[in-house]
Amino acid sequence: MSQTIPLSDFTQTQLTELQAGLDREYELIKGNRVALNLSRGKPAADQVALSDSMEDAIAGDYFDSTGTDVRNYGEIRGIADARALGEELMGVPAANIIAGGNSSLFLMHLVTATALTHGLWGDERRWSNSKPVKILAPVPGYDRHFALTQSLGIEMIPVSMGSDGPDMEQARALASADPAIKGIWCVPKYSNPTGCIYSDQVVDEMAVLPDVAAADDFVVLWDNAYAVHDFNFPGRNLKSIFDAAQAAGTADHVVQFASTSKITFAGGGVAFVASSERVLKALEERLSFMMIGPDKVNQLRHARFLGGRLEQHMQAHAALLKPKFDIVEDTLSKQLGDLDVAQWTQPGGGYFVSLDVKPGLAKAIVSMAKEVGLTLTPAGATYPYGQDPDDSNIRIAPTFASLEELQTAMQILTLCVKLASVREQIKTLP
Repeated sequence: MSQTIPLSDFTQTQLTELQAGLDREYELIKGNRVALNLSRGKPAADQVALSDSMEDAIAGDYFDSTGTDVRNYGEIRGIADARALGEELMGVPAANIIAGGNSSLFLMHLVTATALTHGLWGDERRWSNSKPVKILAPVPGYDRHFALTQSLGIEMIPVSMGSDGPDMEQARALASADPAIKGIWCVPKYSNPTGCIYSDQVVDEMAVLPDVAAADDFVVLWDNAYAVHDFNFPGRNLKSIFDAAQAAGTADHVVQFASTSKITFAGGGVAFVASSERVLKALEERLSFMMIGPDKVNQLRHARFLGGRLEQHMQAHAALLKPKFDIVEDTLSKQLGDLDVAQWTQPGGGYFVSLDVKPGLAKAIVSMAKEVGLTLTPAGATYPYGQDPDDSNIRIAPTFASLEELQTAMQILTLCVKLASVREQIKTLP
């Protein structure tokens, strides 16, 4: 159903008639007992299948380009071939990269926990010297960053996100005024959930933020999870924060993360952390108490499979993903575009679409969808402590569903948005 005037201009009779029709449609769907899920940004089976031939990459040859036998202990920082792959993925020199296990989230926990308890610089600086410890959290943002931070007892301070990245004026004001603020989380390309890409200016301002901050142990946590996850090629450029930090003299205070989790096998990839040599030494020391070396066989498998053909591989992903995001955009536009009841992002890559409904309605819409069999990310999840002050943001994760499932799910979601909006509009009538 497509309307030609904003919902706010509907007469009471029009609203009543529209609600009656939407109620009938909602009850019909409820009777169909669907089971759909748009709650998590997981790759679909056809995406992970793009990497099935990676299993043939070893072919009995377990020696990397340096002659290292990857079947044995050692190489805490990862094998040279894997770090070279990290350089291709992150745009950071291999010498500044640790290739770890399969989880960048683990490496994020390693970095924040090390900063908290032991310090990242081989001196007396520890985040725990401050009581309390705080971190800046751009919102809407990544729920797993927030959960990790909360698990370590670190307080989160929201910073508003715009179309080109965090509000840097707000970030500078907060960081410069409070020495308890120790860092900022970033997803700089196809940010989760808005899909924005940080502008060159924001990257430059982020690189100098550690100098502006009142804390001398401030860290920019740069989670470039979607560095190569474009829908069109050549991909969109993100300015190098490594280069910007080198120029600003803040390289000891910028730590970058990436992984192949949404490139090859989500549960069997390779994760990377990049920073200055000083920081890498601190991380290597902590890792040496946890393991004698990473899974180097898996690292070699990935290096051989992806080395030199990363863009080609990601084009195959894009061919599977872009039609799904087209469905999301087409449905939102057709069903909600003329009603002026919601706004949403149109990302050029990544894994999410951010939907903002009228304030106070997100929880109700997510609940309505759940009642008829559509599971969405909980309302508020894109904010620290699950508290969206406007109760307006809903994250859409289209990737795991089939095209047919996604069509149905988006029809349900937009129905719920319209029904909740109509009910709210009727409440405002005299």
